Amino acid sequence: MPATDALAHQRNDPTFDDVWDELVYRGLVHVSTDAGELKRLLAGPPVVFYCGFDPTAPSLHLGNLVQLLTMRRIQLAGHRPLGLVGGSTGLIGDPRPTAERVLNTPETVAEWVGKLQAQVARFLAFDGTNAARIVNNLDWTAPLSAIDFLRDIGKYFRVGTMVRKEIVAKRLHSDEGISYTEFSYQVLQGMDFLHLYREYGCVLQTGGSDQWGNLTSGVDLIHKAEGVSVNAIGTPLIANSDGTKFGKSEGNAVWLDAELTSPYAFSQFWLNTDDADVIARLKVFTFLSRAEIERLEAAVASEPFKREAQRTLAREVTTLVHGAAATEAAFAAAEALFGNGDLGALDEATLRAAITELPSAPAASGTTVAQLLVDAGLTSSLSESRRAIEQGGVYLNNVRVDAIDAMADAWLSGGMAVLRRGKKTLAGLTAPAQAADG
Repeated sequence: MPATDALAHQRNDPTFDDVWDELVYRGLVHVSTDAGELKRLLAGPPVVFYCGFDPTAPSLHLGNLVQLLTMRRIQLAGHRPLGLVGGSTGLIGDPRPTAERVLNTPETVAEWVGKLQAQVARFLAFDGTNAARIVNNLDWTAPLSAIDFLRDIGKYFRVGTMVRKEIVAKRLHSDEGISYTEFSYQVLQGMDFLHLYREYGCVLQTGGSDQWGNLTSGVDLIHKAEGVSVNAIGTPLIANSDGTKFGKSEGNAVWLDAELTSPYAFSQFWLNTDDADVIARLKVFTFLSRAEIERLEAAVASEPFKREAQRTLAREVTTLVHGAAATEAAFAAAEALFGNGDLGALDEATLRAAITELPSAPAASGTTVAQLLVDAGLTSSLSESRRAIEQGGVYLNNVRVDAIDAMADAWLSGGMAVLRRGKKTLAGLTAPAQAADG
Protein backbone atom coordinates (compact mmCIF):
# COMPACT_ATOMS: atom_id res chain seq x y z
CA MET A 1 0.00 0.00 0.00
CA PRO A 2 1.81 3.15 -1.14
CA ALA A 3 1.23 6.66 0.14
CA THR A 4 -1.16 8.76 -1.94
CA ASP A 5 0.31 10.14 -5.15
CA ALA A 6 0.33 13.63 -3.65
CA LEU A 7 2.33 12.43 -0.65
CA ALA A 8 4.60 10.12 -2.60
CA HIS A 9 6.20 13.10 -4.33
CA GLN A 10 6.73 15.16 -1.17
CA ARG A 11 10.15 15.71 0.32
CA ASN A 12 11.37 17.25 3.53
CA ASP A 13 12.68 20.78 3.19
CA PRO A 14 16.38 20.64 2.17
CA THR A 15 16.88 23.92 4.04
CA PHE A 16 17.20 21.93 7.26
CA ASP A 17 20.06 19.64 8.21
CA ASP A 18 17.75 17.18 9.96
CA VAL A 19 14.06 16.52 10.47
CA TRP A 20 14.14 17.66 14.11
CA ASP A 21 15.02 21.21 13.04
CA GLU A 22 12.27 21.10 10.44
CA LEU A 23 9.72 19.92 13.02
CA VAL A 24 10.72 22.78 15.29
CA TYR A 25 10.48 25.33 12.45
CA ARG A 26 7.01 24.10 11.56
CA GLY A 27 5.86 24.50 15.16
CA LEU A 28 5.26 20.79 15.62
CA VAL A 29 7.13 20.37 18.90
CA HIS A 30 5.07 21.63 21.83
CA VAL A 31 6.54 19.29 24.43
CA SER A 32 9.06 16.46 24.28
CA THR A 33 11.47 14.33 26.16
CA ASP A 34 15.13 15.40 25.90
CA ALA A 35 15.37 17.70 22.85
CA GLY A 36 19.09 17.13 22.37
CA GLU A 37 18.62 13.38 22.42
CA LEU A 38 15.73 13.61 19.93
CA LYS A 39 17.78 15.74 17.56
CA ARG A 40 20.61 13.20 17.73
CA LEU A 41 18.23 10.26 17.37
CA LEU A 42 16.40 11.62 14.33
CA ALA A 43 19.64 12.65 12.62
CA GLY A 44 21.13 9.20 13.06
CA PRO A 45 20.43 5.72 11.66
CA PRO A 46 16.79 4.74 11.02
CA VAL A 47 14.66 4.18 14.11
CA VAL A 48 11.17 2.78 14.58
CA PHE A 49 8.50 5.20 15.84
CA TYR A 50 4.75 5.08 16.24
CA CYS A 51 1.60 7.12 16.59
CA GLY A 52 -1.76 5.78 17.73
CA PHE A 53 -5.29 6.56 16.55
CA ASP A 54 -8.36 5.37 18.43
CA PRO A 55 -11.51 4.43 16.47
CA THR A 56 -13.94 6.61 18.44
CA ALA A 57 -15.53 7.79 15.18
CA PRO A 58 -15.81 6.38 11.64
CA SER A 59 -13.19 8.80 10.33
CA LEU A 60 -10.11 10.73 11.33
CA HIS A 61 -10.32 14.54 11.45
CA LEU A 62 -8.04 17.55 11.07
CA GLY A 63 -6.46 17.09 14.48
CA ASN A 64 -5.37 13.62 13.39
CA LEU A 65 -4.02 15.06 10.15
CA VAL A 66 -1.35 16.87 12.17
CA GLN A 67 -0.12 13.48 13.38
CA LEU A 68 -0.36 11.80 9.98
CA LEU A 69 1.72 14.48 8.28
CA THR A 70 4.22 14.51 11.16
CA MET A 71 4.63 10.75 10.71
CA ARG A 72 5.17 11.24 7.00
CA ARG A 73 7.84 13.89 7.59
CA ILE A 74 9.73 11.58 9.95
CA GLN A 75 9.40 8.68 7.50
CA LEU A 76 10.79 10.87 4.70
CA ALA A 77 13.85 11.35 6.91
CA GLY A 78 14.44 7.60 6.71
CA HIS A 79 12.71 6.35 9.84
CA ARG A 80 10.19 3.53 10.01
CA PRO A 81 6.62 4.31 11.14
CA LEU A 82 4.14 2.08 12.90
CA GLY A 83 0.58 3.32 12.46
CA LEU A 84 -1.39 1.97 15.41
CA VAL A 85 -5.17 1.86 15.25
CA GLY A 86 -6.48 1.02 18.70
CA GLY A 87 -8.89 -1.87 18.49
CA SER A 88 -8.62 -2.28 22.26
CA THR A 89 -8.13 1.31 23.42
CA GLY A 90 -11.00 2.26 21.12
CA LEU A 91 -13.25 0.04 23.21
CA ILE A 92 -12.33 2.18 26.23
CA GLY A 93 -11.67 5.69 24.92
CA ASP A 94 -9.20 8.11 26.42
CA PRO A 95 -10.64 10.38 29.13
CA ARG A 96 -12.26 13.57 27.93
CA PRO A 97 -11.98 16.76 29.98
CA THR A 98 -15.69 16.92 30.78
CA ALA A 99 -17.48 13.57 31.00
CA GLU A 100 -17.31 9.83 30.41
CA ARG A 101 -17.40 8.62 26.86
CA VAL A 102 -20.31 6.55 25.60
CA LEU A 103 -18.82 3.12 24.92
CA ASN A 104 -19.36 1.82 21.40
CA THR A 105 -20.14 -1.80 20.67
CA PRO A 106 -17.27 -4.14 19.74
CA GLU A 107 -18.83 -4.53 16.28
CA THR A 108 -18.87 -0.77 15.71
CA VAL A 109 -15.30 -0.38 16.93
CA ALA A 110 -14.13 -3.22 14.67
CA GLU A 111 -15.80 -1.56 11.66
CA TRP A 112 -14.19 1.78 12.47
CA VAL A 113 -10.79 0.13 12.95
CA GLY A 114 -10.89 -0.98 9.31
CA LYS A 115 -11.84 2.50 8.11
CA LEU A 116 -9.13 4.23 10.12
CA GLN A 117 -6.47 1.72 9.10
CA ALA A 118 -7.20 2.56 5.45
CA GLN A 119 -6.99 6.29 6.17
CA VAL A 120 -3.70 6.01 8.07
CA ALA A 121 -2.23 3.85 5.30
CA ARG A 122 -2.87 6.57 2.70
CA PHE A 123 -0.31 8.84 4.36
CA LEU A 124 2.55 6.39 4.71
CA ALA A 125 4.79 4.47 2.32
CA PHE A 126 4.84 0.69 2.57
CA ASP A 127 7.87 -0.07 0.44
CA GLY A 128 11.60 0.42 0.82
CA THR A 129 13.88 -0.20 3.76
CA ASN A 130 11.77 1.99 6.07
CA ALA A 131 8.40 0.59 5.02
CA ALA A 132 5.52 1.42 7.33
CA ARG A 133 3.43 -1.15 9.17
CA ILE A 134 -0.16 -0.89 10.43
CA VAL A 135 -0.75 -2.51 13.83
CA ASN A 136 -3.80 -3.08 16.05
CA ASN A 137 -3.37 -3.19 19.82
CA LEU A 138 -6.27 -5.62 20.13
CA ASP A 139 -3.86 -8.25 18.79
CA TRP A 140 -1.76 -8.19 21.98
CA THR A 141 -4.33 -7.12 24.56
CA ALA A 142 -7.14 -9.55 23.72
CA PRO A 143 -5.14 -12.70 24.66
CA LEU A 144 -3.99 -11.13 27.95
CA SER A 145 -5.86 -12.18 31.11
CA ALA A 146 -6.77 -9.63 33.78
CA ILE A 147 -4.41 -11.34 36.22
CA ASP A 148 -1.51 -11.20 33.75
CA PHE A 149 -2.30 -7.56 32.96
CA LEU A 150 -2.23 -6.61 36.63
CA ARG A 151 0.88 -8.68 37.45
CA ASP A 152 2.96 -7.92 34.38
CA ILE A 153 1.95 -4.34 33.59
CA GLY A 154 -0.03 -2.86 36.48
CA LYS A 155 2.76 -3.43 39.00
CA TYR A 156 4.89 -0.75 37.31
CA PHE A 157 2.29 2.01 37.72
CA ARG A 158 1.94 4.15 40.84
CA VAL A 159 -1.51 5.50 41.60
CA GLY A 160 -0.09 8.76 42.91
CA THR A 161 1.57 9.41 39.56
CA MET A 162 -1.52 8.39 37.63
CA VAL A 163 -3.86 10.77 39.46
CA ARG A 164 -1.50 13.68 38.85
CA LYS A 165 -1.89 13.35 35.07
CA GLU A 166 -3.57 16.57 33.95
CA ILE A 167 -6.67 15.07 32.37
CA VAL A 168 -7.22 12.65 35.26
CA ALA A 169 -6.80 15.42 37.83
CA LYS A 170 -9.41 17.54 36.03
CA ARG A 171 -11.91 14.71 36.01
CA LEU A 172 -11.26 13.76 39.63
CA HIS A 173 -12.17 17.29 40.70
CA SER A 174 -15.26 17.47 38.49
CA ASP A 175 -18.83 16.53 39.37
CA GLU A 176 -18.62 13.68 36.86
CA GLY A 177 -15.53 12.07 38.37
CA ILE A 178 -13.75 9.34 36.41
CA SER A 179 -14.43 5.62 36.10
CA TYR A 180 -11.80 2.98 36.66
CA THR A 181 -12.24 2.13 32.97
CA GLU A 182 -11.06 5.50 31.74
CA PHE A 183 -8.58 5.85 34.60
CA SER A 184 -6.82 2.72 33.31
CA TYR A 185 -6.51 4.04 29.75
CA GLN A 186 -3.00 5.37 30.39
CA VAL A 187 -1.91 1.89 31.46
CA LEU A 188 -3.17 0.42 28.19
CA GLN A 189 -1.39 3.06 26.11
CA GLY A 190 1.79 2.59 28.08
CA MET A 191 1.56 -1.15 27.42
CA ASP A 192 1.29 -0.42 23.68
CA PHE A 193 4.63 1.38 23.69
CA LEU A 194 6.23 -1.44 25.69
CA HIS A 195 4.92 -4.08 23.29
CA LEU A 196 6.09 -2.14 20.23
CA TYR A 197 9.49 -1.65 21.83
CA ARG A 198 9.83 -5.37 22.47
CA GLU A 199 8.36 -6.48 19.12
CA TYR A 200 9.83 -3.89 16.73
CA GLY A 201 12.45 -1.95 18.68
CA CYS A 202 10.22 1.14 18.70
CA VAL A 203 11.91 4.00 20.57
CA LEU A 204 9.74 7.04 19.79
CA GLN A 205 6.05 7.89 20.10
CA THR A 206 4.39 10.99 18.66
CA GLY A 207 1.00 12.38 19.57
CA GLY A 208 -0.94 15.48 20.51
CA SER A 209 0.18 17.43 23.55
CA ASP A 210 -3.20 16.74 25.16
CA GLN A 211 -2.05 13.10 25.22
CA TRP A 212 1.24 13.89 26.94
CA GLY A 213 0.30 12.05 30.12
CA ASN A 214 -0.46 8.93 28.10
CA LEU A 215 2.72 9.27 26.05
CA THR A 216 4.92 9.54 29.11
CA SER A 217 3.18 6.53 30.66
CA GLY A 218 4.81 4.42 27.95
CA VAL A 219 8.17 6.14 28.33
CA ASP A 220 8.14 5.49 32.09
CA LEU A 221 6.91 1.91 31.70
CA ILE A 222 9.72 0.97 29.28
CA HIS A 223 12.29 2.55 31.58
CA LYS A 224 11.01 0.54 34.56
CA ALA A 225 10.40 -2.75 32.73
CA GLU A 226 13.38 -2.75 30.36
CA GLY A 227 15.82 -0.32 31.90
CA VAL A 228 16.16 1.75 28.71
CA SER A 229 15.23 5.31 27.75
CA VAL A 230 12.82 6.01 24.90
CA ASN A 231 11.34 9.27 23.66
CA ALA A 232 8.12 11.09 22.94
CA ILE A 233 7.07 14.20 21.03
CA GLY A 234 3.83 16.07 21.76
CA THR A 235 2.60 18.30 18.94
CA PRO A 236 0.64 21.45 19.82
CA LEU A 237 -3.13 21.60 19.75
CA ILE A 238 -3.82 23.85 16.79
CA ALA A 239 -5.76 26.97 17.76
CA ASN A 240 -7.03 29.95 15.81
CA SER A 241 -5.61 33.37 16.58
CA ASP A 242 -9.08 34.71 17.46
CA GLY A 243 -9.57 32.04 20.11
CA THR A 244 -12.09 29.93 18.18
CA LYS A 245 -11.55 26.20 17.92
CA PHE A 246 -9.59 25.00 14.91
CA GLY A 247 -10.91 22.11 12.84
CA LYS A 248 -14.58 23.00 12.96
CA SER A 249 -16.75 24.16 10.08
CA GLU A 250 -20.19 25.52 10.97
CA GLY A 251 -19.77 23.84 14.36
CA ASN A 252 -19.02 20.43 12.88
CA ALA A 253 -15.75 18.53 12.75
CA VAL A 254 -13.87 18.60 9.45
CA TRP A 255 -13.38 14.92 8.60
CA LEU A 256 -10.88 13.27 6.28
CA ASP A 257 -13.57 10.96 4.88
CA ALA A 258 -15.05 12.49 1.72
CA GLU A 259 -18.46 11.05 2.62
CA LEU A 260 -18.52 13.03 5.87
CA THR A 261 -16.81 16.23 4.67
CA SER A 262 -16.86 16.64 0.90
CA PRO A 263 -13.69 17.76 -0.91
CA TYR A 264 -15.57 20.97 -1.76
CA ALA A 265 -16.39 21.73 1.88
CA PHE A 266 -12.89 20.65 2.88
CA SER A 267 -11.25 23.07 0.45
CA GLN A 268 -13.61 25.88 1.47
CA PHE A 269 -12.58 25.40 5.10
CA TRP A 270 -8.95 26.12 4.19
CA LEU A 271 -9.84 28.98 1.84
CA ASN A 272 -11.56 30.70 4.76
CA THR A 273 -8.40 30.69 6.89
CA ASP A 274 -7.72 34.06 8.51
CA ASP A 275 -4.66 36.03 7.41
CA ALA A 276 -3.33 35.80 10.96
CA ASP A 277 -3.39 31.97 10.84
CA VAL A 278 -2.54 31.06 7.26
CA ILE A 279 1.27 30.98 7.53
CA ALA A 280 1.18 28.76 10.61
CA ARG A 281 -1.22 26.44 8.74
CA LEU A 282 1.11 26.28 5.74
CA LYS A 283 3.95 25.21 8.01
CA VAL A 284 1.98 22.43 9.71
CA PHE A 285 -0.20 21.11 6.90
CA THR A 286 1.92 21.40 3.76
CA PHE A 287 5.32 20.26 2.55
CA LEU A 288 6.11 23.62 0.97
CA SER A 289 9.66 24.78 1.53
CA ARG A 290 10.62 27.49 3.98
CA ALA A 291 11.49 29.77 1.06
CA GLU A 292 8.03 29.33 -0.49
CA ILE A 293 6.28 29.86 2.84
CA GLU A 294 8.28 33.05 3.40
CA ARG A 295 7.30 34.25 -0.08
CA LEU A 296 3.63 33.65 0.74
CA GLU A 297 4.06 35.40 4.08
CA ALA A 298 5.31 38.46 2.22
CA ALA A 299 2.31 38.22 -0.11
CA VAL A 300 -0.08 38.19 2.86
CA ALA A 301 1.56 41.36 4.16
CA SER A 302 1.67 43.23 0.83
CA GLU A 303 -1.39 41.97 -1.05
CA PRO A 304 -3.74 40.24 1.41
CA PHE A 305 -6.76 40.85 -0.85
CA LYS A 306 -5.39 38.35 -3.37
CA ARG A 307 -5.49 35.55 -0.72
CA GLU A 308 -2.73 33.70 -2.52
CA ALA A 309 -1.61 31.99 0.68
CA GLN A 310 -5.13 30.74 1.41
CA ARG A 311 -5.59 29.42 -2.12
CA THR A 312 -2.23 27.68 -1.95
CA LEU A 313 -3.06 26.19 1.44
CA ALA A 314 -6.45 24.93 0.28
CA ARG A 315 -5.07 23.39 -2.89
CA GLU A 316 -2.11 21.74 -1.15
CA VAL A 317 -4.02 20.20 1.75
CA THR A 318 -7.05 19.12 -0.29
CA THR A 319 -4.72 17.41 -2.73
CA LEU A 320 -2.88 15.62 0.09
CA VAL A 321 -6.14 14.33 1.56
CA HIS A 322 -8.43 13.84 -1.45
CA GLY A 323 -6.16 13.74 -4.49
CA ALA A 324 -5.62 16.03 -7.45
CA ALA A 325 -8.80 15.17 -9.36
CA ALA A 326 -11.14 15.87 -6.45
CA THR A 327 -9.26 19.07 -5.69
CA GLU A 328 -9.60 20.34 -9.24
CA ALA A 329 -13.32 19.51 -9.19
CA ALA A 330 -13.77 21.39 -5.91
CA PHE A 331 -11.97 24.47 -7.21
CA ALA A 332 -13.90 24.33 -10.48
CA ALA A 333 -17.15 24.22 -8.52
CA ALA A 334 -16.17 27.27 -6.48
CA GLU A 335 -15.32 29.19 -9.66
CA ALA A 336 -18.55 28.14 -11.36
CA LEU A 337 -20.75 29.07 -8.41
CA PHE A 338 -19.57 32.66 -8.65
CA GLY A 339 -20.03 32.93 -12.39
CA ASN A 340 -16.52 32.11 -13.54
CA GLY A 341 -17.14 28.65 -14.91
CA ASP A 342 -19.70 26.27 -16.37
CA LEU A 343 -22.03 24.90 -13.70
CA GLY A 344 -23.34 22.38 -16.19
CA ALA A 345 -19.89 20.83 -16.55
CA LEU A 346 -19.72 19.87 -12.86
CA ASP A 347 -20.38 16.27 -11.90
CA GLU A 348 -23.47 15.74 -9.79
CA ALA A 349 -21.62 14.76 -6.60
CA THR A 350 -19.42 17.86 -6.62
CA LEU A 351 -22.35 20.11 -7.49
CA ARG A 352 -24.46 18.63 -4.69
CA ALA A 353 -21.60 19.02 -2.20
CA ALA A 354 -21.20 22.67 -3.20
CA ILE A 355 -24.91 23.45 -3.00
CA THR A 356 -25.13 21.75 0.39
CA GLU A 357 -22.86 24.50 1.74
CA LEU A 358 -25.30 27.23 0.60
CA PRO A 359 -28.63 28.48 1.95
CA SER A 360 -31.27 26.50 0.12
CA ALA A 361 -34.92 26.43 -0.79
CA PRO A 362 -37.22 23.95 -2.53
CA ALA A 363 -38.68 25.17 -5.80
CA ALA A 364 -42.30 24.13 -6.06
CA SER A 365 -43.72 23.89 -9.57
CA GLY A 366 -44.73 27.31 -10.84
CA THR A 367 -42.67 29.33 -8.37
CA THR A 368 -41.17 32.54 -9.71
CA VAL A 369 -37.53 33.45 -9.34
CA ALA A 370 -38.65 36.54 -7.40
CA GLN A 371 -40.39 34.36 -4.83
CA LEU A 372 -37.43 31.99 -4.61
CA LEU A 373 -35.14 34.91 -3.79
CA VAL A 374 -37.32 35.52 -0.75
CA ASP A 375 -37.62 31.81 0.12
CA ALA A 376 -33.85 31.38 0.00
CA GLY A 377 -33.22 34.48 2.12
CA LEU A 378 -31.50 36.48 -0.64
CA THR A 379 -34.12 39.24 -0.39
CA SER A 380 -36.60 40.21 2.31
CA SER A 381 -39.62 40.84 0.11
CA LEU A 382 -41.05 40.35 -3.39
CA SER A 383 -40.66 44.04 -4.10
CA GLU A 384 -36.95 43.83 -3.24
CA SER A 385 -36.66 40.77 -5.48
CA ARG A 386 -38.26 42.58 -8.41
CA ARG A 387 -35.97 45.56 -7.99
CA ALA A 388 -32.93 43.27 -7.95
CA ILE A 389 -34.11 41.58 -11.17
CA GLU A 390 -34.83 44.92 -12.86
CA GLN A 391 -31.33 46.12 -11.95
CA GLY A 392 -29.82 43.06 -13.65
CA GLY A 393 -28.35 41.59 -10.50
CA VAL A 394 -30.07 38.17 -10.37
CA TYR A 395 -28.75 35.01 -12.03
CA LEU A 396 -30.09 31.48 -12.32
CA ASN A 397 -27.31 29.00 -13.10
CA ASN A 398 -25.13 32.00 -14.07
CA VAL A 399 -27.67 33.22 -16.65
CA ARG A 400 -29.08 36.67 -15.93
CA VAL A 401 -32.79 36.76 -15.11
CA ASP A 402 -34.38 39.60 -17.10
CA ALA A 403 -38.12 39.24 -16.43
CA ILE A 404 -39.62 39.95 -13.02
CA ASP A 405 -42.13 37.12 -13.56
CA ALA A 406 -39.51 34.61 -14.76
CA MET A 407 -39.99 31.03 -13.57
CA ALA A 408 -37.32 28.70 -12.20
CA ASP A 409 -37.30 26.24 -15.08
CA ALA A 410 -33.60 25.56 -15.71
CA TRP A 411 -32.14 22.64 -13.80
CA LEU A 412 -28.70 21.16 -13.52
CA SER A 413 -27.91 17.48 -12.99
CA GLY A 414 -29.71 15.95 -10.03
CA GLY A 415 -32.49 18.52 -10.16
CA MET A 416 -30.45 21.36 -8.68
CA ALA A 417 -29.95 25.01 -9.52
CA VAL A 418 -27.90 27.94 -8.26
CA LEU A 419 -29.57 31.27 -7.60
CA ARG A 420 -27.27 34.26 -7.28
CA ARG A 421 -27.85 37.87 -6.34
CA GLY A 422 -24.97 40.15 -7.22
CA LYS A 423 -21.49 38.69 -7.25
CA LYS A 424 -21.30 36.78 -3.99
CA THR A 425 -24.75 36.06 -2.52
CA LEU A 426 -25.79 32.52 -3.41
CA ALA A 427 -28.46 29.94 -2.69
CA GLY A 428 -29.16 26.43 -3.85
CA LEU A 429 -32.48 25.32 -5.27
CA THR A 430 -33.97 21.84 -5.50
CA ALA A 431 -36.32 21.12 -8.36
CA PRO A 432 -39.84 19.75 -8.24
CA ALA A 433 -39.85 15.95 -8.49
CA GLN A 434 -40.83 15.84 -12.14
CA ALA A 435 -38.10 18.28 -13.13
CA ALA A 436 -35.52 16.39 -11.11
CA ASP A 437 -36.58 13.10 -12.71
CA GLY A 438 -36.35 14.63 -16.15
